[in-house]
Amino acid sequence: MLQLPPAINRLIGQAMHDYQMLAEGDRVLIAVSGGVDSLVLAALLKLWQEKAPISYTIEAIHLDMGFAADMDLLVDKQLAKTHVPYEIMPTTIGKDAFERENPSACFHCARNRRTKLFNLARDKGCTKLALGHHKEDIIETFFINLFYGGNLSTMLPRQDLFNGNLALIRPLAYLQKNQVQELAELFGFSPVANPCPLSGSTKRQSVRQMMGTLYQEDDKLMNTIFAALSNVKTDYLLDRSLHHKENLEK
Repeated sequence: MLQLPPAINRLIGQAMHDYQMLAEGDRVLIAVSGGVDSLVLAALLKLWQEKAPISYTIEAIHLDMGFAADMDLLVDKQLAKTHVPYEIMPTTIGKDAFERENPSACFHCARNRRTKLFNLARDKGCTKLALGHHKEDIIETFFINLFYGGNLSTMLPRQDLFNGNLALIRPLAYLQKNQVQELAELFGFSPVANPCPLSGSTKRQSVRQMMGTLYQEDDKLMNTIFAALSNVKTDYLLDRSLHHKENLEK
């Protein structure tokens, strides 16, 4: 059996334990985009399946977003390396969103892809939907929501939905991108280029570049920000509803 680097294996195990990501009898649907993050996730859950003290089933799904005719073949070749049962499903989700030709194209694309995954998970009787987001993704999402959404929120390592019938899990949540890349090389994955015409020019890419500059200036900053997301002092955030409540009680 392939051995993971001990430090990386420990972080994955810690995330799994902290957020109770897997349970006996789970049916897990793994969303694979074609990037190395989600491919690594599929391979890890397969590896974990072989050594875990619990029994769960896994299958992977790749939604072809409708941009490139040869996308299926490229992803198929990489997915086969994971040894996870998988399905490649053609859609026009990305193409349809892009043809809207407005600033909300990325929002509509992401929302419709997420809805499709939720529906597939439900139809397949899955209890968990596994996504390949890592530590930088979680931090970037916080700043995207702060700068462009006007709220303080981010992705959760585990998020229970639909009255607990489905949980989103992110087993790579404690890993940095370079650690995911290390695993990609270990498993022999090659990323499939994102065919979206807007790839590289999104708000996420802008935030990623900004954060990359800050990380270079302070190598402890990433872990400090990530820790801060679990150390929220709500008493020191603006809350107008609380102020109005106090006035009503006078």
